[in-house]
Amino acid sequence: MTDAAAQGAHRARYRRILAFASRELAKIWWFELVLPRLGMSSIAERTRGPRMQRFARRFHALAIDLGGLMIKVGQFMSSRLDVLPPEITAELEGLQDEVPPVPYAAIRAAAEAELGLPLDRAYAWFDENPVAAASLGQAHRARLSAIDAADTGLGNVIVKVQRPGIDEIVAVDLAALRRVAKWLTRVRLVADRVDAPGLVEEFAETSLEEIDYLHEAASAERFRENFADDPRVDTPEIVWERSTRRVLTLSDVTAIKINDTDALHAAGIDPAEVAEVFAEVMFDQVFTHSFVHADPHPGNIFVTPVPGPSTGSGTQVGAASVGQVSAGSAGQVRAASGGQPRNFRLTFIDFGMMAEVPDSLRDGLRTLLIAVAGRDSRGLVAAAQEIGVLLPSADTAELERALTALFARFGGMGFAELSKVDPREFRDFADEFGDMVRSLPLQLPENMLLLIRAVSLTSGMCSGLDPSFNVWDAAEPYAGRLLRAETGNVVQAVASRAVDAAGVMMRLPQRIDDVIDRVNDGTVSFDTSRLERRLDRLEGIARRIGSGVLFAAMLVGGALLVPTIPPLGVTLVCVSALPLLHSVFSGVGRRGPR
Repeated sequence: MTDAAAQGAHRARYRRILAFASRELAKIWWFELVLPRLGMSSIAERTRGPRMQRFARRFHALAIDLGGLMIKVGQFMSSRLDVLPPEITAELEGLQDEVPPVPYAAIRAAAEAELGLPLDRAYAWFDENPVAAASLGQAHRARLSAIDAADTGLGNVIVKVQRPGIDEIVAVDLAALRRVAKWLTRVRLVADRVDAPGLVEEFAETSLEEIDYLHEAASAERFRENFADDPRVDTPEIVWERSTRRVLTLSDVTAIKINDTDALHAAGIDPAEVAEVFAEVMFDQVFTHSFVHADPHPGNIFVTPVPGPSTGSGTQVGAASVGQVSAGSAGQVRAASGGQPRNFRLTFIDFGMMAEVPDSLRDGLRTLLIAVAGRDSRGLVAAAQEIGVLLPSADTAELERALTALFARFGGMGFAELSKVDPREFRDFADEFGDMVRSLPLQLPENMLLLIRAVSLTSGMCSGLDPSFNVWDAAEPYAGRLLRAETGNVVQAVASRAVDAAGVMMRLPQRIDDVIDRVNDGTVSFDTSRLERRLDRLEGIARRIGSGVLFAAMLVGGALLVPTIPPLGVTLVCVSALPLLHSVFSGVGRRGPR
Protein backbone atom coordinates (compact mmCIF):
# COMPACT_ATOMS: atom_id res chain seq x y z
CA MET A 1 0.00 0.00 0.00
CA THR A 2 1.41 3.39 -0.99
CA ASP A 3 1.73 6.24 1.51
CA ALA A 4 -1.14 8.12 -0.12
CA ALA A 5 -3.38 5.05 0.01
CA ALA A 6 -2.43 4.45 3.64
CA GLN A 7 -3.23 8.05 4.56
CA GLY A 8 -6.58 7.76 2.79
CA ALA A 9 -7.36 4.54 4.66
CA HIS A 10 -6.45 6.18 7.98
CA ARG A 11 -8.71 9.18 7.26
CA ALA A 12 -11.57 6.88 6.32
CA ARG A 13 -11.04 4.90 9.53
CA TYR A 14 -11.00 8.10 11.62
CA ARG A 15 -14.21 9.35 9.99
CA ARG A 16 -15.94 6.01 10.45
CA ILE A 17 -15.22 5.93 14.20
CA LEU A 18 -16.44 9.53 14.62
CA ALA A 19 -19.55 8.88 12.51
CA PHE A 20 -20.46 5.88 14.68
CA ALA A 21 -19.92 7.89 17.86
CA SER A 22 -21.93 10.89 16.63
CA ARG A 23 -24.90 8.68 15.71
CA GLU A 24 -24.91 6.98 19.09
CA LEU A 25 -24.54 10.29 20.96
CA ALA A 26 -27.48 11.71 18.98
CA LYS A 27 -29.60 8.77 20.12
CA ILE A 28 -28.54 9.29 23.73
CA TRP A 29 -29.36 12.99 23.47
CA TRP A 30 -32.80 12.28 22.04
CA PHE A 31 -33.86 9.54 24.43
CA GLU A 32 -32.19 10.71 27.64
CA LEU A 33 -32.55 14.50 27.35
CA VAL A 34 -35.23 15.48 24.85
CA LEU A 35 -37.94 12.92 25.58
CA PRO A 36 -37.86 13.48 29.40
CA ARG A 37 -38.30 17.24 28.81
CA LEU A 38 -41.34 16.48 26.64
CA GLY A 39 -42.88 14.44 29.44
CA MET A 40 -42.07 11.09 27.83
CA SER A 41 -39.40 9.82 30.23
CA SER A 42 -41.29 6.51 30.53
CA ILE A 43 -40.44 5.77 26.89
CA ALA A 44 -36.73 6.37 27.54
CA GLU A 45 -36.75 4.18 30.64
CA ARG A 46 -38.73 1.37 29.00
CA THR A 47 -36.42 1.19 25.97
CA ARG A 48 -33.11 1.79 27.72
CA GLY A 49 -32.10 -1.87 28.15
CA PRO A 50 -32.79 -2.95 24.55
CA ARG A 51 -31.16 0.25 23.23
CA MET A 52 -28.00 -0.44 25.20
CA GLN A 53 -27.89 -4.00 23.90
CA ARG A 54 -28.30 -2.85 20.31
CA PHE A 55 -25.54 -0.29 20.80
CA ALA A 56 -23.21 -2.99 22.16
CA ARG A 57 -24.00 -5.28 19.20
CA ARG A 58 -23.31 -2.49 16.71
CA PHE A 59 -20.02 -1.65 18.42
CA HIS A 60 -19.10 -5.35 18.48
CA ALA A 61 -19.57 -5.50 14.71
CA LEU A 62 -17.58 -2.27 14.20
CA ALA A 63 -14.72 -3.55 16.37
CA ILE A 64 -14.47 -6.86 14.51
CA ASP A 65 -14.54 -5.06 11.16
CA LEU A 66 -11.93 -2.43 12.03
CA GLY A 67 -9.68 -4.44 14.36
CA GLY A 68 -6.79 -2.43 15.80
CA LEU A 69 -7.57 -0.74 19.08
CA MET A 70 -11.32 -1.03 18.59
CA ILE A 71 -11.29 -4.62 19.84
CA LYS A 72 -9.26 -3.49 22.86
CA VAL A 73 -11.80 -0.69 23.44
CA GLY A 74 -14.60 -3.26 23.55
CA GLN A 75 -12.66 -5.47 25.95
CA PHE A 76 -11.90 -2.39 28.07
CA MET A 77 -15.59 -1.37 28.09
CA SER A 78 -16.68 -4.88 29.09
CA SER A 79 -14.68 -4.53 32.32
CA ARG A 80 -15.98 -1.06 33.25
CA LEU A 81 -18.81 -2.28 35.49
CA ASP A 82 -18.36 0.92 37.48
CA VAL A 83 -19.56 3.27 34.74
CA LEU A 84 -21.41 1.19 32.13
CA PRO A 85 -24.74 -0.64 32.43
CA PRO A 86 -24.73 -4.47 32.42
CA GLU A 87 -26.50 -4.57 29.04
CA ILE A 88 -23.28 -3.21 27.46
CA THR A 89 -20.68 -5.04 29.54
CA ALA A 90 -22.40 -8.42 29.12
CA GLU A 91 -22.69 -8.04 25.33
CA LEU A 92 -19.01 -7.10 24.95
CA GLU A 93 -17.73 -9.68 27.43
CA GLY A 94 -16.99 -12.26 24.75
CA LEU A 95 -15.28 -9.87 22.32
CA GLN A 96 -12.04 -11.48 21.22
CA ASP A 97 -9.29 -10.75 18.71
CA GLU A 98 -11.31 -12.22 15.83
CA VAL A 99 -9.06 -11.01 13.01
CA PRO A 100 -7.49 -12.81 10.04
CA PRO A 101 -3.72 -13.33 10.13
CA VAL A 102 -1.35 -11.06 8.23
CA PRO A 103 0.16 -12.75 5.14
CA TYR A 104 3.54 -14.30 5.83
CA ALA A 105 5.34 -12.09 3.31
CA ALA A 106 4.31 -8.93 5.20
CA ILE A 107 5.26 -10.46 8.56
CA ARG A 108 8.62 -11.57 7.18
CA ALA A 109 9.36 -8.09 5.82
CA ALA A 110 8.39 -6.42 9.11
CA ALA A 111 10.49 -8.84 11.20
CA GLU A 112 13.56 -8.50 8.95
CA ALA A 113 13.32 -4.70 9.02
CA GLU A 114 13.26 -4.77 12.82
CA LEU A 115 15.99 -7.37 13.32
CA GLY A 116 18.22 -5.96 10.59
CA LEU A 117 18.95 -9.33 8.92
CA PRO A 118 17.10 -12.00 6.93
CA LEU A 119 14.92 -14.43 8.85
CA ASP A 120 16.87 -17.45 7.61
CA ARG A 121 19.94 -15.99 9.32
CA ALA A 122 18.14 -14.92 12.48
CA TYR A 123 16.49 -18.32 12.95
CA ALA A 124 17.31 -21.84 11.83
CA TRP A 125 13.62 -22.38 11.05
CA PHE A 126 10.57 -20.11 11.04
CA ASP A 127 7.01 -21.45 10.69
CA GLU A 128 5.04 -19.55 8.07
CA ASN A 129 1.72 -20.43 9.74
CA PRO A 130 0.98 -18.37 12.85
CA VAL A 131 0.24 -20.00 16.20
CA ALA A 132 -2.13 -17.13 17.03
CA ALA A 133 -3.27 -13.92 15.33
CA ALA A 134 -4.51 -10.90 17.28
CA SER A 135 -5.46 -7.32 16.49
CA LEU A 136 -2.01 -5.95 17.36
CA GLY A 137 0.30 -8.75 16.28
CA GLN A 138 0.71 -12.47 15.72
CA ALA A 139 2.94 -15.29 16.94
CA HIS A 140 4.96 -17.87 15.00
CA ARG A 141 6.97 -20.88 16.10
CA ALA A 142 10.67 -20.85 15.26
CA ARG A 143 14.00 -22.45 16.16
CA LEU A 144 17.11 -20.50 17.11
CA SER A 145 20.28 -20.71 15.09
CA ALA A 146 23.04 -22.95 16.41
CA ILE A 147 25.04 -19.95 17.72
CA ASP A 148 22.07 -18.38 19.52
CA ALA A 149 21.00 -21.77 20.88
CA ALA A 150 24.48 -22.31 22.32
CA ASP A 151 24.50 -18.82 23.89
CA THR A 152 21.01 -19.05 25.42
CA GLY A 153 20.59 -22.75 26.06
CA LEU A 154 17.26 -22.59 24.22
CA GLY A 155 16.09 -24.23 21.02
CA ASN A 156 12.42 -23.87 20.15
CA VAL A 157 11.02 -20.36 20.53
CA ILE A 158 7.91 -18.29 19.89
CA VAL A 159 8.35 -15.10 17.85
CA LYS A 160 5.76 -12.34 18.25
CA VAL A 161 5.66 -9.84 15.39
CA GLN A 162 3.57 -6.69 15.36
CA ARG A 163 1.16 -6.15 12.50
CA PRO A 164 2.71 -3.82 9.89
CA GLY A 165 1.48 -0.25 10.32
CA ILE A 166 -0.09 -0.91 13.71
CA ASP A 167 1.58 2.21 15.20
CA GLU A 168 -0.26 4.45 12.72
CA ILE A 169 -3.56 2.63 13.31
CA VAL A 170 -3.19 3.02 17.08
CA ALA A 171 -2.45 6.75 16.64
CA VAL A 172 -5.57 7.19 14.46
CA ASP A 173 -7.78 5.28 16.89
CA LEU A 174 -6.52 7.24 19.90
CA ALA A 175 -7.03 10.56 18.08
CA ALA A 176 -10.64 9.56 17.31
CA LEU A 177 -11.23 8.41 20.89
CA ARG A 178 -9.87 11.68 22.29
CA ARG A 179 -12.22 13.64 20.03
CA VAL A 180 -15.19 11.53 21.21
CA ALA A 181 -14.12 12.08 24.83
CA LYS A 182 -14.25 15.85 24.29
CA TRP A 183 -17.77 15.50 22.91
CA LEU A 184 -18.79 13.53 25.99
CA THR A 185 -17.62 16.32 28.30
CA ARG A 186 -20.40 18.47 26.79
CA VAL A 187 -23.07 15.85 27.56
CA ARG A 188 -24.01 16.51 31.16
CA LEU A 189 -25.66 13.13 31.54
CA VAL A 190 -22.26 11.51 30.87
CA ALA A 191 -19.93 14.16 32.28
CA ASP A 192 -21.58 14.04 35.73
CA ARG A 193 -20.79 10.35 36.02
CA VAL A 194 -17.66 9.69 33.98
CA ASP A 195 -14.35 11.46 33.40
CA ALA A 196 -14.30 10.49 29.71
CA PRO A 197 -10.92 12.15 28.83
CA GLY A 198 -9.39 10.46 31.86
CA LEU A 199 -10.71 7.07 30.77
CA VAL A 200 -9.29 7.54 27.28
CA GLU A 201 -5.86 8.52 28.62
CA GLU A 202 -5.92 5.52 30.95
CA PHE A 203 -6.75 3.26 28.01
CA ALA A 204 -4.12 4.96 25.82
CA GLU A 205 -1.37 4.39 28.37
CA THR A 206 -2.21 0.69 28.68
CA SER A 207 -2.46 0.26 24.89
CA LEU A 208 0.87 1.99 24.13
CA GLU A 209 2.59 -0.23 26.68
CA GLU A 210 1.00 -3.30 25.10
CA ILE A 211 2.47 -2.57 21.65
CA ASP A 212 5.95 -2.01 23.08
CA TYR A 213 7.45 -5.51 23.19
CA LEU A 214 10.51 -4.32 25.08
CA HIS A 215 8.19 -3.17 27.86
CA GLU A 216 6.50 -6.59 27.80
CA ALA A 217 9.90 -8.31 27.94
CA ALA A 218 10.94 -6.25 30.97
CA SER A 219 7.64 -7.10 32.69
CA ALA A 220 8.16 -10.80 31.93
CA GLU A 221 11.62 -10.74 33.50
CA ARG A 222 10.35 -8.91 36.57
CA PHE A 223 7.54 -11.45 36.95
CA ARG A 224 10.04 -14.28 36.55
CA GLU A 225 12.28 -12.82 39.26
CA ASN A 226 9.32 -12.49 41.63
CA PHE A 227 8.64 -16.23 41.38
CA ALA A 228 12.24 -17.38 40.87
CA ASP A 229 12.15 -19.53 44.04
CA ASP A 230 8.54 -20.64 43.69
CA PRO A 231 8.21 -24.12 42.13
CA ARG A 232 4.51 -23.53 41.38
CA VAL A 233 5.20 -20.94 38.66
CA ASP A 234 7.18 -20.79 35.44
CA THR A 235 7.56 -18.14 32.73
CA PRO A 236 9.25 -18.04 29.32
CA GLU A 237 12.82 -16.80 28.98
CA ILE A 238 13.45 -13.76 26.80
CA VAL A 239 15.93 -13.99 23.90
CA TRP A 240 17.10 -10.38 24.03
CA GLU A 241 19.41 -10.77 21.02
CA ARG A 242 16.34 -11.38 18.85
CA SER A 243 13.93 -8.91 20.49
CA THR A 244 13.08 -5.32 19.62
CA ARG A 245 10.14 -2.97 20.18
CA ARG A 246 8.17 -4.76 17.41
CA VAL A 247 9.61 -8.29 17.56
CA LEU A 248 9.74 -10.44 20.69
CA THR A 249 11.47 -13.82 20.86
CA LEU A 250 10.90 -16.02 23.89
CA SER A 251 11.25 -19.67 24.82
CA ASP A 252 8.43 -21.97 23.72
CA VAL A 253 6.67 -23.02 26.93
CA THR A 254 3.34 -24.07 25.44
CA ALA A 255 1.72 -26.90 27.34
CA ILE A 256 -1.83 -27.83 28.41
CA LYS A 257 -4.24 -24.88 28.35
CA ILE A 258 -5.48 -24.31 31.84
CA ASN A 259 -9.14 -24.75 30.85
CA ASP A 260 -8.58 -28.00 28.92
CA THR A 261 -9.93 -30.33 31.61
CA ASP A 262 -9.85 -33.41 29.38
CA ALA A 263 -6.10 -32.97 28.75
CA LEU A 264 -5.55 -32.34 32.46
CA HIS A 265 -7.28 -35.60 33.40
CA ALA A 266 -5.34 -37.44 30.68
CA ALA A 267 -2.10 -36.13 32.22
CA GLY A 268 -3.19 -37.26 35.69
CA ILE A 269 -3.70 -33.69 36.94
CA ASP A 270 -6.69 -32.80 39.14
CA PRO A 271 -8.41 -29.62 37.81
CA ALA A 272 -9.56 -28.75 41.36
CA GLU A 273 -5.91 -28.67 42.47
CA VAL A 274 -5.08 -26.47 39.51
CA ALA A 275 -7.83 -24.04 40.57
CA GLU A 276 -6.50 -23.95 44.14
CA VAL A 277 -2.89 -23.26 43.09
CA PHE A 278 -3.94 -20.73 40.44
CA ALA A 279 -5.91 -18.70 43.02
CA GLU A 280 -3.00 -18.85 45.48
CA VAL A 281 -0.56 -17.61 42.85
CA MET A 282 -2.82 -14.76 41.73
CA PHE A 283 -3.36 -13.50 45.28
CA ASP A 284 0.39 -13.79 45.91
CA GLN A 285 0.91 -11.43 42.98
CA VAL A 286 -1.49 -8.91 44.54
CA PHE A 287 -0.50 -9.02 48.20
CA THR A 288 3.12 -10.20 48.14
CA HIS A 289 4.73 -8.94 44.94
CA SER A 290 2.46 -5.94 44.12
CA PHE A 291 2.84 -6.82 40.42
CA VAL A 292 -0.09 -8.62 38.84
CA HIS A 293 -0.72 -10.35 35.53
CA ALA A 294 -3.92 -8.50 34.57
CA ASP A 295 -4.93 -10.67 31.62
CA PRO A 296 -4.97 -14.27 32.95
CA HIS A 297 -7.36 -15.71 30.36
CA PRO A 298 -7.04 -19.38 29.26
CA GLY A 299 -4.78 -18.54 26.31
CA ASN A 300 -2.20 -16.98 28.64
CA ILE A 301 -1.93 -19.74 31.26
CA PHE A 302 -0.55 -23.24 30.65
CA VAL A 303 -0.41 -26.20 33.01
CA THR A 304 2.98 -27.86 32.59
CA PRO A 305 3.18 -31.48 33.82
CA VAL A 306 6.09 -32.21 36.14
CA PRO A 307 7.49 -35.76 36.61
CA GLY A 308 6.28 -37.24 39.86
CA PRO A 309 4.50 -40.21 41.40
CA SER A 310 1.37 -39.64 39.33
CA THR A 311 3.15 -38.64 36.09
CA GLY A 312 5.91 -41.18 35.79
CA SER A 313 7.65 -42.27 32.67
CA GLY A 314 4.68 -44.39 31.70
CA THR A 315 2.26 -41.46 31.51
CA GLN A 316 1.79 -40.22 27.98
CA VAL A 317 0.64 -36.61 27.56
CA GLY A 318 -1.18 -35.76 24.31
CA ALA A 319 1.10 -34.00 21.87
CA ALA A 320 -1.76 -31.88 20.60
CA SER A 321 -2.35 -30.44 24.04
CA VAL A 322 1.18 -30.27 25.38
CA GLY A 323 4.12 -28.57 23.73
CA GLN A 324 7.64 -28.31 25.02
CA VAL A 325 7.99 -28.56 28.80
CA SER A 326 10.33 -25.86 30.03
CA ALA A 327 13.81 -26.76 31.13
CA GLY A 328 14.50 -27.35 34.77
CA SER A 329 11.10 -28.93 35.47
CA ALA A 330 12.44 -32.11 37.01
CA GLY A 331 11.26 -32.85 40.51
CA GLN A 332 7.86 -32.46 42.07
CA VAL A 333 6.27 -29.06 42.57
CA ARG A 334 5.20 -28.43 46.11
CA ALA A 335 2.58 -25.94 47.18
CA ALA A 336 3.77 -23.05 49.30
CA SER A 337 1.32 -24.03 52.05
CA GLY A 338 1.26 -27.55 53.42
CA GLY A 339 4.12 -28.90 51.30
CA GLN A 340 1.82 -31.27 49.36
CA PRO A 341 3.42 -32.71 46.22
CA ARG A 342 2.16 -31.31 42.92
CA ASN A 343 2.60 -32.96 39.56
CA PHE A 344 2.29 -29.71 37.62
CA ARG A 345 3.29 -26.09 37.56
CA LEU A 346 1.55 -23.02 36.12
CA THR A 347 3.25 -21.28 33.19
CA PHE A 348 2.26 -17.65 32.50
CA ILE A 349 2.80 -15.94 29.15
CA ASP A 350 1.92 -12.55 27.57
CA PHE A 351 2.93 -9.80 29.99
CA GLY A 352 1.66 -6.86 27.95
CA MET A 353 -1.02 -5.99 30.50
CA MET A 354 0.32 -5.80 34.05
CA ALA A 355 -1.03 -4.05 37.15
CA GLU A 356 1.14 -2.29 39.72
CA VAL A 357 -0.13 -2.13 43.29
CA PRO A 358 1.42 1.07 44.68
CA ASP A 359 1.73 1.74 48.39
CA SER A 360 -1.12 4.27 48.27
CA LEU A 361 -3.47 1.65 46.83
CA ARG A 362 -2.34 -0.95 49.34
CA ASP A 363 -3.05 1.52 52.14
CA GLY A 364 -6.49 2.18 50.71
CA LEU A 365 -7.19 -1.55 50.46
CA ARG A 366 -6.18 -1.99 54.08
CA THR A 367 -8.58 0.78 55.07
CA LEU A 368 -11.31 -0.91 53.05
CA LEU A 369 -10.68 -4.23 54.76
CA ILE A 370 -10.76 -2.66 58.22
CA ALA A 371 -14.05 -0.93 57.39
CA VAL A 372 -15.53 -4.18 56.10
CA ALA A 373 -14.36 -6.07 59.20
CA GLY A 374 -15.90 -3.41 61.45
CA ARG A 375 -19.08 -3.12 59.33
CA ASP A 376 -18.39 0.60 59.11
CA SER A 377 -20.29 1.91 56.09
CA ARG A 378 -19.05 5.47 56.59
CA GLY A 379 -15.47 4.27 56.89
CA LEU A 380 -15.88 2.21 53.73
CA VAL A 381 -17.11 5.28 51.81
CA ALA A 382 -14.19 7.32 53.17
CA ALA A 383 -11.78 4.61 52.04
CA ALA A 384 -13.36 4.60 48.56
CA GLN A 385 -12.83 8.36 48.38
CA GLU A 386 -9.23 7.97 49.57
CA ILE A 387 -8.46 5.47 46.81
CA GLY A 388 -10.16 7.67 44.23
CA VAL A 389 -13.09 5.39 43.43
CA LEU A 390 -15.64 8.10 44.27
CA LEU A 391 -15.34 11.44 42.53
CA PRO A 392 -15.49 14.52 44.82
CA SER A 393 -19.00 15.41 43.65
CA ALA A 394 -20.48 12.13 44.88
CA ASP A 395 -23.47 12.29 47.24
CA THR A 396 -22.58 9.42 49.56
CA ALA A 397 -25.65 9.40 51.83
CA GLU A 398 -27.51 6.81 49.72
CA LEU A 399 -24.35 4.74 49.33
CA GLU A 400 -23.87 4.68 53.09
CA ARG A 401 -27.46 3.49 53.55
CA ALA A 402 -26.95 0.72 50.98
CA LEU A 403 -23.73 -0.41 52.64
CA THR A 404 -25.43 -0.39 56.04
CA ALA A 405 -28.13 -2.69 54.64
CA LEU A 406 -25.43 -4.89 53.07
CA PHE A 407 -23.57 -5.23 56.37
CA ALA A 408 -26.81 -5.84 58.28
CA ARG A 409 -27.74 -8.76 56.00
CA PHE A 410 -24.37 -10.31 55.17
CA GLY A 411 -21.88 -8.68 57.55
CA GLY A 412 -22.02 -11.39 60.20
CA MET A 413 -21.08 -14.16 57.77
CA GLY A 414 -17.68 -15.53 57.01
CA PHE A 415 -16.49 -16.07 53.48
CA ALA A 416 -17.52 -19.72 53.52
CA GLU A 417 -21.00 -18.88 54.84
CA LEU A 418 -21.54 -16.34 52.10
CA SER A 419 -21.18 -19.10 49.50
CA LYS A 420 -24.26 -20.83 50.99
CA VAL A 421 -26.58 -17.83 50.62
CA ASP A 422 -29.37 -18.25 48.07
CA PRO A 423 -27.93 -16.91 44.79
CA ARG A 424 -31.28 -15.25 44.01
CA GLU A 425 -30.97 -13.12 47.14
CA PHE A 426 -27.49 -12.05 46.08
CA ARG A 427 -28.76 -11.30 42.59
CA ASP A 428 -31.68 -9.18 43.80
CA PHE A 429 -29.47 -7.25 46.17
CA ALA A 430 -26.80 -6.82 43.46
CA ASP A 431 -29.38 -5.47 40.99
CA GLU A 432 -30.61 -2.84 43.44
CA PHE A 433 -27.14 -2.01 44.66
CA GLY A 434 -25.70 -1.88 41.12
CA ASP A 435 -28.33 0.58 39.88
CA MET A 436 -27.55 2.90 42.78
CA VAL A 437 -23.77 2.65 42.29
CA ARG A 438 -24.01 3.39 38.56
CA SER A 439 -25.96 6.55 39.41
CA LEU A 440 -22.96 7.86 41.38
CA PRO A 441 -19.99 9.70 39.84
CA LEU A 442 -17.92 6.60 40.46
CA GLN A 443 -14.83 5.56 38.55
CA LEU A 444 -12.20 2.97 39.28
CA PRO A 445 -8.56 4.06 39.10
CA GLU A 446 -6.56 2.18 36.48
CA ASN A 447 -4.68 -0.02 38.94
CA MET A 448 -7.89 -0.94 40.76
CA LEU A 449 -9.61 -1.70 37.46
CA LEU A 450 -6.83 -4.05 36.36
CA LEU A 451 -6.86 -5.77 39.75
CA ILE A 452 -10.61 -6.32 39.56
CA ARG A 453 -10.20 -7.65 36.02
CA ALA A 454 -7.53 -10.09 37.19
CA VAL A 455 -9.61 -11.29 40.16
CA SER A 456 -12.71 -11.61 37.97
CA LEU A 457 -10.89 -13.72 35.37
CA THR A 458 -9.34 -15.79 38.15
CA SER A 459 -12.72 -16.48 39.74
CA GLY A 460 -14.29 -17.47 36.43
CA MET A 461 -11.36 -19.71 35.49
CA CYS A 462 -11.30 -21.46 38.87
CA SER A 463 -15.06 -21.98 38.87
CA GLY A 464 -14.77 -23.65 35.47
CA LEU A 465 -12.07 -25.99 36.79
CA ASP A 466 -13.87 -26.71 40.07
CA PRO A 467 -17.62 -25.94 40.31
CA SER A 468 -17.38 -25.86 44.12
CA PHE A 469 -14.57 -23.27 44.09
CA ASN A 470 -15.20 -20.13 46.17
CA VAL A 471 -12.92 -17.18 45.51
CA TRP A 472 -13.71 -15.76 48.96
CA ASP A 473 -12.20 -18.82 50.66
CA ALA A 474 -9.04 -18.28 48.60
CA ALA A 475 -8.94 -14.57 49.55
CA GLU A 476 -9.58 -15.06 53.27
CA PRO A 477 -5.99 -15.87 54.38
CA TYR A 478 -4.63 -12.88 52.45
CA ALA A 479 -7.27 -10.59 53.94
CA GLY A 480 -6.31 -11.80 57.40
CA ARG A 481 -2.64 -11.20 56.68
CA LEU A 482 -3.31 -7.62 55.60
CA LEU A 483 -5.45 -6.99 58.68
CA ARG A 484 -2.71 -8.27 60.96
CA ALA A 485 -0.16 -6.08 59.20
CA GLU A 486 -2.50 -3.08 59.47
CA THR A 487 -2.97 -3.73 63.19
CA GLY A 488 0.77 -3.41 63.70
CA ASN A 489 0.83 -0.20 61.65
CA VAL A 490 -2.03 1.25 63.70
CA VAL A 491 -0.18 0.54 66.96
CA GLN A 492 2.92 2.27 65.61
CA ALA A 493 0.86 5.24 64.40
CA VAL A 494 -0.88 5.61 67.77
CA ALA A 495 2.46 5.49 69.60
CA SER A 496 3.94 8.09 67.25
CA ARG A 497 0.96 10.41 67.70
CA ALA A 498 1.15 10.01 71.47
CA VAL A 499 4.80 11.11 71.45
CA ASP A 500 3.96 14.12 69.24
CA ALA A 501 1.07 15.10 71.52
CA ALA A 502 3.28 14.87 74.59
CA GLY A 503 5.82 17.19 72.97
CA VAL A 504 3.12 19.73 72.11
CA MET A 505 1.79 19.65 75.68
CA MET A 506 5.26 20.25 77.08
CA ARG A 507 5.82 23.29 74.81
CA LEU A 508 2.33 24.73 75.24
CA PRO A 509 2.80 26.66 78.57
CA GLN A 510 5.87 28.51 77.29
CA ARG A 511 4.05 29.46 74.06
CA ILE A 512 1.07 30.81 76.01
CA ASP A 513 3.43 32.93 78.17
CA ASP A 514 5.09 34.32 75.00
CA VAL A 515 1.71 35.33 73.52
CA ILE A 516 0.63 37.05 76.77
CA ASP A 517 3.90 39.00 76.92
CA ARG A 518 3.42 40.22 73.32
CA VAL A 519 -0.14 41.34 74.07
CA ASN A 520 1.05 43.28 77.13
CA ASP A 521 3.81 44.91 75.08
CA GLY A 522 1.33 45.88 72.32
CA THR A 523 3.33 44.07 69.64
CA VAL A 524 0.52 41.76 68.51
CA SER A 525 -0.90 42.72 65.11
CA PHE A 526 -3.37 41.17 62.69
CA ASP A 527 -3.13 41.24 58.91
CA THR A 528 -6.63 42.04 57.59
CA SER A 529 -5.61 43.04 54.08
CA ARG A 530 -6.81 39.76 52.55
CA LEU A 531 -10.17 40.07 54.31
CA GLU A 532 -10.51 43.67 53.11
CA ARG A 533 -9.77 42.69 49.53
CA ARG A 534 -12.38 39.95 49.67
CA LEU A 535 -14.95 42.37 51.08
CA ASP A 536 -14.16 44.82 48.27
CA ARG A 537 -14.72 42.05 45.72
CA LEU A 538 -18.01 41.04 47.33
CA GLU A 539 -19.15 44.67 47.30
CA GLY A 540 -18.27 44.95 43.61
CA ILE A 541 -20.15 41.74 42.83
CA ALA A 542 -23.21 43.08 44.70
CA ARG A 543 -23.11 46.29 42.66
CA ARG A 544 -22.89 44.33 39.41
CA ILE A 545 -25.84 42.15 40.42
CA GLY A 546 -27.83 45.31 41.17
CA SER A 547 -26.95 46.71 37.75
CA GLY A 548 -28.06 43.45 36.14
CA VAL A 549 -31.42 43.59 37.92
CA LEU A 550 -31.85 47.26 36.93
CA PHE A 551 -31.04 46.41 33.29
CA ALA A 552 -33.66 43.65 33.22
CA ALA A 553 -36.29 45.88 34.81
CA MET A 554 -35.66 48.78 32.40
CA LEU A 555 -35.58 46.47 29.37
CA VAL A 556 -38.83 44.69 30.28
CA GLY A 557 -40.55 47.96 31.28
CA GLY A 558 -39.48 49.69 28.08
CA ALA A 559 -40.69 46.76 25.95
CA LEU A 560 -44.10 46.93 27.66
CA LEU A 561 -44.38 50.74 27.16
CA VAL A 562 -43.38 50.79 23.48
CA PRO A 563 -46.92 49.99 22.19
CA THR A 564 -48.63 52.64 24.39
CA ILE A 565 -45.96 55.35 24.99
CA PRO A 566 -43.37 54.81 22.28
CA PRO A 567 -40.94 57.63 23.18
CA LEU A 568 -40.68 56.58 26.83
CA GLY A 569 -40.50 52.90 25.97
CA VAL A 570 -37.73 53.35 23.42
CA THR A 571 -35.83 55.61 25.83
CA LEU A 572 -35.95 52.98 28.61
CA VAL A 573 -34.78 50.23 26.25
CA CYS A 574 -31.84 52.35 25.08
CA VAL A 575 -30.86 53.56 28.54
CA SER A 576 -30.96 49.96 29.87
CA ALA A 577 -27.66 49.46 28.03
CA LEU A 578 -25.89 51.57 30.69
CA PRO A 579 -26.52 49.24 33.68
CA LEU A 580 -25.80 46.30 31.34
CA LEU A 581 -22.37 47.72 30.47
CA HIS A 582 -21.69 48.39 34.15
CA SER A 583 -22.65 44.83 35.08
CA VAL A 584 -20.44 43.30 32.41
CA PHE A 585 -17.34 45.50 32.52
CA SER A 586 -17.18 47.07 36.00
CA GLY A 587 -14.78 44.43 37.36
CA VAL A 588 -12.53 44.16 34.33
CA GLY A 589 -8.92 45.18 34.89
CA ARG A 590 -9.32 45.93 38.60
CA ARG A 591 -8.75 42.48 40.08
CA GLY A 592 -5.82 42.66 42.43
CA PRO A 593 -3.90 39.96 44.24
CA ARG A 594 -5.84 37.70 46.58
